[in-house]
Amino acid sequence: MGFLDNSGDIILDAVLTDTGRMRLARGDGSFKITKFALGDDEIDYANYNKNHTSGSAYYDLEVLQTPILEAFTNNASSMHSKLLSISRTDLLYLPVLKLNEQQTITQRVSGPGNFGYNTFLVTVDENTEKPDNGVIATAEQGVILGSGTELDPATANFVRVDQGLNTVATVIPPTRALQGDLVENFYLVEIDNRLGKITSKTSPSEVAPLSFIDDDNMATYQVSNISGGGFVISNDNTVVKGESGGEDQVISGPRGTRLDFRIQASDDLFSSDYYFDLFGSTGTKNSVAVKFIDTFIRITGVSTGYRIDIPIRFLKKD
Repeated sequence: MGFLDNSGDIILDAVLTDTGRMRLARGDGSFKITKFALGDDEIDYANYNKNHTSGSAYYDLEVLQTPILEAFTNNASSMHSKLLSISRTDLLYLPVLKLNEQQTITQRVSGPGNFGYNTFLVTVDENTEKPDNGVIATAEQGVILGSGTELDPATANFVRVDQGLNTVATVIPPTRALQGDLVENFYLVEIDNRLGKITSKTSPSEVAPLSFIDDDNMATYQVSNISGGGFVISNDNTVVKGESGGEDQVISGPRGTRLDFRIQASDDLFSSDYYFDLFGSTGTKNSVAVKFIDTFIRITGVSTGYRIDIPIRFLKKD
């Protein structure tokens, strides 16, 4: 949705969601707009200049003059930062989601220049995973074994996302409980359904509850602290980040929940090179020829609307 100022009437440019277009196409009267979303993806609030030499009237001038995007229908690309209304007036900080890479088994590939730097590598078949093939080493950092074979939940790599107030303000230490309406108990996890699926960290063969697959082949999984599978659990509020016992924490203030999951490659990637050849690339890892596809996983907190995108790379020995 975008406001277009044509130096006259203000034009509201909006598009329907997939569900909205489906109901409109029915023509049976079921189409009725009941909800809408606003976003500010194009705004860089760092441009707010409270030290502007011309005074306070110019503090936000650059922000207000930022060109606004027209509405477009690709839900995988639009509305990354949705605005939300909060009735409470006593909030000094809002909870965030943050990728936790404090442990080796939750870290992405590190080191600039390394293959798949800053992504999680997801292997698609056992042939790619075999150490004697030279593509990956056993328990290599940032590599998630996605072939669907049995994994040891205690040692296999996985993705961890923490939620809470990431502040060092002494008035709200991590040992203080996060207020209930700020705790995320439900998460939406989106991934391209042609490429992979979301599975449990504790039971690698267990697939997360699938909500729907849209017309862009984006699958949305909804997980909660009551859905089973160990996807959502309460985080530890008894330790301070960086201190003894808190070395694996990334949230400095009060913590809510954490989301743990693994990624399994789709049957199409496992059995065929079609998608690798269609929109993938080729390269070498450890001097071995490989094919790969870069994509992302989007995680959204249902209560706060906060979301993050996590880059992943599906990998297959050529």
